[in-house]
This record gives sequence, C-alpha cells and structure tokens, in this order.
Amino acid sequence: MSISDYLLATLSVYGVPMLFVALVIGCVGVPLPSSLLLLAAGSFVEQGELNLWLVLGLSAVGSVLGDNIGYAIGRWGGPRLTDRLTKLVGGETKIKATEQWFRRRGSSGVFLSRWLLTPLGPVVNLIAGATKYRWRRFFFYDLVGEVLWVVLYVLLGKMFSGRVQALYDLLGNLTWAMFSLVVTIVFGILLFKHLRAL
Repeated sequence: MSISDYLLATLSVYGVPMLFVALVIGCVGVPLPSSLLLLAAGSFVEQGELNLWLVLGLSAVGSVLGDNIGYAIGRWGGPRLTDRLTKLVGGETKIKATEQWFRRRGSSGVFLSRWLLTPLGPVVNLIAGATKYRWRRFFFYDLVGEVLWVVLYVLLGKMFSGRVQALYDLLGNLTWAMFSLVVTIVFGILLFKHLRAL
C-alpha cells in the first residue's frame, strides 16, 4: 500500500482532523500528497461524508500553521542554516544577493509557492525565515495563497468527484511543468548574466 493509498484510507475514516494534521506536516516539508488529499476531501464533501466549510476552514488553518512552523525553523535556525547554505552555494555574497532578492520579490515568491509552485513552498518558508523576511508580510501572502489553494483544490475535487486521481495527475503534471519553466527561466537569466560578465 502506497503512502497516498494509506492517507486516503485514513482520510475516509478520520475525516477532517486527519486532513488538518497531514496538511500541517506536509507544509512543514514532509513530502505528502497534500493536493491529492484536498481533492479527495472535496470528493467526500460531494458525497456528503464531510462538511464543506469545516474542510475549507481547517485545511486553510493547517496549511498556514505548517508554513509558519517552517518559517520559524528558518528564523531561529537561521544562522546555522545560512552557514550551511553559504558553504553549499559557495560564498556569502550569493547568500546576500538571495536575501536582497527575497526582500524585493519575496511576496510573489511566497504567494505563488502556495498554490501554483507548491513543491517550492517548504523551501520558501525556510528562506523567508532565515533571511528575516517580515513575518506580517509573510503571513499575509501565505494566508492569501493557502486559502486560494485550499478553495481551488477542494472545489475541483467536489466538481470532479468521480475523477479525483485523473485530476490529481493532470494538476501534478501542470505544477511540475510550471516549476520546470521557472527553473529554466532562472537558469537562463543566470547564464545570460554570466556570459555578459565575460
């Protein structure tokens, strides 16, 4: 039995409390199929097994709580995390450049990594904390992005109740395509800057 099958079976037995816990853990950074759980919860809502408002409310709270735990880990583990990142990427100037970029464009990074580029979410949480990105700003864009993600996926699961797995595969492929596009654009910009400096 795969982790997805196990979590779906657990969701059907324990309902919204299990969904809440799974979303907290997933948003902290443990790789769980959180989007699939939201789609399945929407399907259960359509079948009358779960309450829509309870699913939406606790899912949003669980996601935001998990993100803020990740932010806190980055914030208070920041010096140690920054030291490791400095060694990994090769220099304090690169870390400083990342911090400056995050201060200028962090809001869109936080917002988009909640619902469009979800694989980046836990990493963005840690970086936001480590760079001491303002918590109020982080919380606002985190909340807006997570509410959008939860509402979108639960309602899609509700609308396409009989095709949850196919919908999950389609949305997963779309997410990875967007992620690959962003990585390609960033790599292209870095390569262009490097070649221009020669």
